[in-house]
Amino acid sequence: MAFHKKEEFTQKEQDLAAFAKAMSHPARIAILKVLAQKNECICGEIVDVLPLAQSTVSQHLKELKNAGLINGETDGPRSCYCINWKAFEKFNQEFNQLFSHLKIKNEKACC
Repeated sequence: MAFHKKEEFTQKEQDLAAFAKAMSHPARIAILKVLAQKNECICGEIVDVLPLAQSTVSQHLKELKNAGLINGETDGPRSCYCINWKAFEKFNQEFNQLFSHLKIKNEKACC
């Protein structure tokens, strides 16, 4: 039986990995672009602009929402989504810190 070793890593490392995983599909990047372009909550328009089935778009939205990258509210039979900019700012800062740390460490390396 396989065991997950996530608990061996810091919470920050786990959070960054979850963010990267949520961003790791081109459909999710496209969804975020659509949401950013509209700069408001969008209800049903996302499916209209992507070459994917409604169920597939819903699954990608669910992954983005679970990662905290978008907010969603149910309005009757529809769900409306918008970008969680606070989450993006947090991860932007944390990735910048990580990359800066890695760069400093690499400057001392032989490669």
